[in-house]
Amino acid sequence: MTVSKIISDQKRILEYVKGSAPMKSTVVTEQRSGLIIEMERLLVLWLDEQHRRRIPVSQMLIQEKAERLFEALKKEKGEGSESEEFVASKGWFMGFKDRANLHNLKLPGEAASDDAKAAGDFPSALAEIIWEGGYCDKQVFHVHETGLFWKRMPTHKNIGKEEKTASGHKASKERLSVLLGANAAGDFKLKPLVCLAENPRAIKGIWKGLLPVIWKSNKKSWVTLSVFEDWFTNHFLPEVKDYCASRGLPFKVLLVLDSAPWHPADLNHFHPNVKVVYLPPSTTSLLQPMGQGVIASFKAYYLRRTFAMAFRATEKDKELTLKDFWKSYNVLAAVKNISDSWVEVKQSNLNSAWKKLCPQFVNDFHGFEDSVEVVIKNVVELSKQLDLEVEAEDVTELLASHGEELSAEDLTQLKRQFIEEEDTPTPEPRRFTSRELAGAFAMIEDALARFEAQDPNSDRYTKAARGVMDSLRCYKEIWEDQKKVSFQTSLEHYYKNVESPATDAVPSTSYASPDSPNPGSPAPSAGSASP
Repeated sequence: MTVSKIISDQKRILEYVKGSAPMKSTVVTEQRSGLIIEMERLLVLWLDEQHRRRIPVSQMLIQEKAERLFEALKKEKGEGSESEEFVASKGWFMGFKDRANLHNLKLPGEAASDDAKAAGDFPSALAEIIWEGGYCDKQVFHVHETGLFWKRMPTHKNIGKEEKTASGHKASKERLSVLLGANAAGDFKLKPLVCLAENPRAIKGIWKGLLPVIWKSNKKSWVTLSVFEDWFTNHFLPEVKDYCASRGLPFKVLLVLDSAPWHPADLNHFHPNVKVVYLPPSTTSLLQPMGQGVIASFKAYYLRRTFAMAFRATEKDKELTLKDFWKSYNVLAAVKNISDSWVEVKQSNLNSAWKKLCPQFVNDFHGFEDSVEVVIKNVVELSKQLDLEVEAEDVTELLASHGEELSAEDLTQLKRQFIEEEDTPTPEPRRFTSRELAGAFAMIEDALARFEAQDPNSDRYTKAARGVMDSLRCYKEIWEDQKKVSFQTSLEHYYKNVESPATDAVPSTSYASPDSPNPGSPAPSAGSASP
């Protein structure tokens, strides 16, 4: 079974992680051990991470992860927990599914069939949107977030002679997120957005505007909703506007996004010149351009640059060991390598990445395999010069490790971050509502009526009123869209009541946050675009 939606909102995740409230009201019929309760809390966080990364999970996978987490916690607790046992049975899974409020489950065959059909149908639907909007390949953009272990070396078995005497070597867990994007023509790359969990010492005292990337920090080191909205408003819009002007194009763009939870559903209301289209759920890996070799090439280039930097440093200073270099390699150096690696990605490859989504824009298809293989060979050669016993398979494994799932240790740290964030209030994102817009326009009309009542010059008033209403046209359009959604919702609610009148109050199987401004309204479809 594939989980299409796992956690309804962050507040409920926090409640479950802290253990202060159940995910769903249930009658407890069996006392569960402390280790099982702790394991389930970490399992919820793991599921949320899989959902955030658009990675499908099955019942068997959830059961296997539960058993691995339990064994890891049991080992961590040590004495006193040896006698505790846990079997991720079907009965346990059904109980956990109820406690964690997992719903909308599909059989694997159904999910695969649905995903393939959606992936097959969407390009033609997108082509129609592009044709109707009159967009050219330079005006169609795509961005995607990826994780990067910026300080990761090969595993201990691959470390050279000098390093083999060192004990306790572990793969680095220092991870950051990078948001990469470009247009379909491939001639314009957006400035990379880098998210790290904190502002490290190497960055302190440096004006962030001078960095070759857009720098943001938050406790999760993820591109959160607020980070994405800030990036869209203060970076994407001005960058793309300047680019269009430099190419003699009107500032009119189409942005293609996956249906990730940190992408605002109402992004179409943020700017009248930017139309946003969301890929159908679970088709991200099949269609999205950045996932068709672009991100893999970027990470390969980053690894090559890092090893080349290590080689130059140890050649320049013969006293410097590789271990010493790795200790001194900080996030400021990583940021420079991220920027330079993104520059290395070729225009032809960026254009070829749109082959599945917008084949009409791809002029001459170029694959990525050769370029990545060449980079891997380069890294192996550099490794030998650094006295590292590294083979091509080791480099491939190292590149693949950037997408590895969170361990029990990672999940425990993430749980602490969720709890800490409760004490850090985050401002509610600004949103238009039909009621507030109606009130604002009523006040404006009242103000204009007052001016009209006092002004003896009717031509002056007419010109001023027309100017005011023209300047507010963008808000008027948003209001009209809001009213259409509200009317459609009312009709659906009416017909639902007519077809099946409710005589008794029946609890809903879905969850709406009590803090939601309009919990009765349906969420916008991820694959639909606003008119």
